[in-house]
Amino acid sequence: MKTVLITGANRGIGLALTRHYLDRGDKVIAVCRDAGDALPSTGARVESGVDVTDAGAVAALARRLEGVELDVLLLNAGVLTRESLGSIDEAGFEAMRRQFEVNTIAPLRVAQALLPRLREGSKIAIITSRMGSMTDNGSGGSYGYRASKAAVNAVGKSLSVDLAPRGIAVLLLHPGYVATDMVGNRGDVQPSEAAAGLVERIDELGMEDTGSFWHAKGDPLPW
Repeated sequence: MKTVLITGANRGIGLALTRHYLDRGDKVIAVCRDAGDALPSTGARVESGVDVTDAGAVAALARRLEGVELDVLLLNAGVLTRESLGSIDEAGFEAMRRQFEVNTIAPLRVAQALLPRLREGSKIAIITSRMGSMTDNGSGGSYGYRASKAAVNAVGKSLSVDLAPRGIAVLLLHPGYVATDMVGNRGDVQPSEAAAGLVERIDELGMEDTGSFWHAKGDPLPW
């Protein structure tokens, strides 16, 4: 049985990941700002009231986890807004800053705070997006989301280098175009399917793959 901590666990991919791990007998610590109705009924240990952009909230979470050893730290919390060139007003630029806070800085904040909870053989999985790939960008737009995901890929790569001496693998994972509230449920992959693929990748990838960028279906992605 593994102990898995998941951020953004109250809905979408995070909730599906929580259910998937629990269904196979693992222990899940489900972290979120607002637990809602669905998450408490899963049986996970719910740590609500945690804004991953708030240093105090993250530090308090780390204190509550004193003595816990994590096998997987799954950094899933994220936000998406879409900005189009020529129409980015001040609110749009603020939305871009918010995406960097949540999508880029927060994963590093949580990972650093919870480093004492990780040991040799633990894994950090960052749920990123192929929209952060320079090579894959053929449609432009979505400036804040693309940039924040490219930046978190850089964060993940640096983490993989810094944590290699400790035997902790860092994986950058794209879940697919998942039908969640974030994209108005327009995706072509259901959250449960995405979660199954992500868990399979986390299980099979190790130190020889640390710092690499993968699709949930198993294909390596270009930077």
